Amino acid sequence: MHNVTSVELTRDIEAVQIPHGTTTTLPKGTPVDITQTLGGTYTVHALGALFRVASKDADALGIAATNEPQVSTGEVSEQRIWDTLRTCYDPEIPVNIVDLGLVYSMELKKLPEGNHGVDVKMTLTAPGCGMGGVIAGDAQQKLLCLDGVDEAIVEIVWDPPWHQSMITAEGRRTLGLE
Repeated sequence: MHNVTSVELTRDIEAVQIPHGTTTTLPKGTPVDITQTLGGTYTVHALGALFRVASKDADALGIAATNEPQVSTGEVSEQRIWDTLRTCYDPEIPVNIVDLGLVYSMELKKLPEGNHGVDVKMTLTAPGCGMGGVIAGDAQQKLLCLDGVDEAIVEIVWDPPWHQSMITAEGRRTLGLE
């Protein structure tokens, strides 16, 4: 399903421990196994735990540095919003949040100033997951990088509870469930 690459960190980096959501520093020289490289972030296994590493620290993993998200130009549409949400991933699962069935609703609205706002309601696979704020924050930041979007609210909700039947056909194929 994915390849694992082993590297040694070339500098100290900030990482978020999965699934707790706590931020820590992984020191230079730490051996890590890169287990997922989707959506511009990286999941690594180090020191007996999983961590999410931001794109700004890709160089420390020996990966060509990707710049912080740049504003994406073009007309704002529901399709562009959904396509953007499809670039957001749960760091433990190689399926985007839309195909994983985590996004319950998306509303694109015109703001009085002329640009757009986006309201998203999403959930997580488990209520105790500490990564909710990280995943929602990733979605919010990517939406705010769309030209013409001035406001993005990503709310985590628990009703209805998520279950595997919410995974799309594409998500099920990626996970080998079909």
